Amino acid sequence: MNKLIALPLQSLVIVCLVMALAWVWATKLKNYSIVDAFWAFNFLIVAVFIFFMADGLATRKSLVFFLSALWSLRLGWHLTGRIFSHIQEEEGRYKQLRKEWAENIHLKFFLFFQAQGLSNIWLCIPFFIISLNKSQEISRIEWLGAGLWLVSVTGEAVADWQLAHFKKDKSNAGKVCDKGLWYYSRHPNYFFQLMIWVSVFIFALASPFGWLAIISPLSIAYLLFKVTGIPLTEEQSLRSKGKAYEVYQQTTSPFIPWFKTKNK
Repeated sequence: MNKLIALPLQSLVIVCLVMALAWVWATKLKNYSIVDAFWAFNFLIVAVFIFFMADGLATRKSLVFFLSALWSLRLGWHLTGRIFSHIQEEEGRYKQLRKEWAENIHLKFFLFFQAQGLSNIWLCIPFFIISLNKSQEISRIEWLGAGLWLVSVTGEAVADWQLAHFKKDKSNAGKVCDKGLWYYSRHPNYFFQLMIWVSVFIFALASPFGWLAIISPLSIAYLLFKVTGIPLTEEQSLRSKGKAYEVYQQTTSPFIPWFKTKNK
């Protein structure tokens, strides 16, 4: 239990330092959007730390490291490409926050960056739990969690690729992406992101204190539905696409991929 407390605290120090440096760079760039990329890559940093510092079964640690590193690198690379393709222009969500936080903007964004770092460690609680498990056998539920993890990472990657491919076509400027997975859900990338954390929870159930891993899917669901995910994304889409996005909202599932409904 001591290591289950010590390892997250040690990781938090590292991640907060990374986020402090990221904030300095973002302030100089005048683009706070880069926090998203740093948030994604922080999971790789934590995964490396856990791999070397946790004392669980090496095979289990390797499996967790591979899966978390794969997701972190995939998401981080995707976000880096997106953000740095227009590094001179801050993304819409952060432009809006810049307006709302005009008073003491740098301090508020510094605290925001640190909060993102804290969320990294909070969400990684299942990784710490799993990597401290010394059981000599990988159970069926762990393999189930790993399989769902891979499916979810793939789904998120496909959704992100489809949206990026749609945006690359200049003729689609101002249009709503309703191709591929986006035909069935307004936020398929967020759906699969939540499923990633559900799979992590399933994986962790085989470990002592594994039930604590429910923190991750519940937290990411709260963030997606109430804070920085769907609400800000939908607000920005309505501002930039207007009536077209309103129609999309009326006909397309908000989250879980499903069939279209008739426009009322």
